[in-house]
Amino acid sequence: GSEFGDENWVVEYASYTIIALALAITSSILTIKLTASTRFVTRKDSGVLGPSFENDTDETKEVAQQGATPRKVLYFASGSGIPEIKTILSGFVIHGYLGGMTLFTKSVGLALSVASGLSLGKEGPFVHIASCVGNIVSRFFKKYENNEGKRREILSAAAAAGVAVAFGAPIGGVLFSLEEVSYFFPPKVMWRSFWCAMIAAVTLRFLDPFGTGKLVLFQVTYDKDWHAFELVPFLFLGVFGGVYGAYFSKLNYRWSRDVRNGTWLKTHPVSEVILVTLVTSALCFLNWYTRMGGTELVYNLFAECRPGEYHEGLCISPEKNNPGPIVSAIAVALIVKGLLTIVTFGIKLPAGIFIPSLGVGACMGRIVGIGMQWLQWNHPQWSVFEACADDKECVIPGIYAMVGAAATLSGVTRTTVSLAVIMFELTNSLSYVVPIMLAVLVGKTVADAIEPKGIYDLVITLAQLPYLDHKQEYLWGAYQITDIADRSVPVIQSDQENTVKSLFDKLQEAVSTGIVEGFPLITDDRKVIGYIGTNELEHALAQVADDPDAECQFRRAQTRRQSFDATSFTSSMNEDGIGFRDPFDFSLYMNRAPLCVPSHAPLELVQQMFVKLGARHIVITDAKGAYFGVIDKKTWIAFLGELEEKHS
Repeated sequence: GSEFGDENWVVEYASYTIIALALAITSSILTIKLTASTRFVTRKDSGVLGPSFENDTDETKEVAQQGATPRKVLYFASGSGIPEIKTILSGFVIHGYLGGMTLFTKSVGLALSVASGLSLGKEGPFVHIASCVGNIVSRFFKKYENNEGKRREILSAAAAAGVAVAFGAPIGGVLFSLEEVSYFFPPKVMWRSFWCAMIAAVTLRFLDPFGTGKLVLFQVTYDKDWHAFELVPFLFLGVFGGVYGAYFSKLNYRWSRDVRNGTWLKTHPVSEVILVTLVTSALCFLNWYTRMGGTELVYNLFAECRPGEYHEGLCISPEKNNPGPIVSAIAVALIVKGLLTIVTFGIKLPAGIFIPSLGVGACMGRIVGIGMQWLQWNHPQWSVFEACADDKECVIPGIYAMVGAAATLSGVTRTTVSLAVIMFELTNSLSYVVPIMLAVLVGKTVADAIEPKGIYDLVITLAQLPYLDHKQEYLWGAYQITDIADRSVPVIQSDQENTVKSLFDKLQEAVSTGIVEGFPLITDDRKVIGYIGTNELEHALAQVADDPDAECQFRRAQTRRQSFDATSFTSSMNEDGIGFRDPFDFSLYMNRAPLCVPSHAPLELVQQMFVKLGARHIVITDAKGAYFGVIDKKTWIAFLGELEEKHS
């Protein structure tokens, strides 16, 4: 009999491992093969950066290849996508990140990765999926397709809809978009986001994907209220959530930096997925609670124990007053889930952080709740339990699990108001406002004291995404603009001869470095007359690629007083390019009024221009108004990073 049982156990374990490996590997391969991209390079099929001119020399090609740095590969469908969405909403463009291929890969890959049993969630990636849908839909309307600001408003609303679907919390989704994702959130975007989130939640309710009438699997309700003596354990759970969130963020960042990106795993992402899946299968199969799906585990930990309910052994009764085995099993699940999430978050497949964080916090909350329940049953005469009288259901462990989950997620992501509202909507009750708010605020405060940055900000730092945190303040010290301005940026002399061929060579060299995003246009006396981006110059050259020796013109803006008669209006149309336009006149593609700052201006002015105006580059001039250099957003963010390290 025992041999037969052992054989069954081995077969089950082997089947569990093989299925998990197959699902995880498929998800990873889809992510790597379909959405791999080099960052910060836009090589469109324009005919300029594709086939070279026939009379290109080897010397020209060699110059273009010099300084070329190896590209860091970004897998669009991997991770949660929230850090990248934050970066896009701050004003940066990641071509293809919100495209149709990413949407397909993220959707299919997420289903596979969640089904594999890895310690990850699907709620975060829902924000990325919803943003992909919003971006694709916006292409059908010229109002949004040709206006980046309008399109970002759609992305903010889409992010709210993603959270609304993930948690069944439309109000929480709007607040999450406001608090965590969006960079600019005017009132009109708020009500549009609310409308979008409401439609998403109503649609999910009618579809009823789980057949339970609930919007999410771990939606619970409680019949009992909380008592004043429980504020102390709630406070403890808040401290635990903050400590766990801070050290999880630290350890995951160091694992990603030193192991994932510092060893052979960097060039073998599928091998890392295989190793993590094998370790997960080995550790999770032995414990019933770790073997559960993340959402199912959270639901059972949140659940209130009503008469006759079992909830996977999590319910104990006064008659069978022995919580030791259950507490031990939950503690093992807490440790295993916590450690596995550290090495799982960041592997090359779609993966969120919400459910694993909720699971760890819910485990600790359930342990504390069972402990308080046991004390109340065995020592009802204690003065702290006077409010309970003879009520055997005075303490509800599920409430502790919910409070612990909220505190832990707050410690990991540093969200506060939106997280509290999401928890209210999950429980359909406002009775637990004070416990949840207390735990969330304490969790964030403790986590900020240990590690100032949350997990999303650390991912942004690790991936070197050009995100500028508008909430942070800096001490500039003795630094001046001249210490930061890049004087090596290539310029275009508008008064000199600029042929299609020479501009092509300049563009090719700039793009090969991956650093230059545009060219200042200056005169012989070094006066700035404009700025042209690499994308704009690339498009302009594509129109005249068949005539490499033709001269291109960059005309400075002319100040003239026009009379509003028909003749002057018609001539103005022709001059400004609305009527006939010379294809070799590139003035249409240049910014004739780039943001310029004198070199003696304070650094705080540069910071405010990048943050509040969403500038991608600022031209620096000297005291006489002559061109001095350029500060682009990436250079500025790198400087701020060095400034933080110096002060820390």
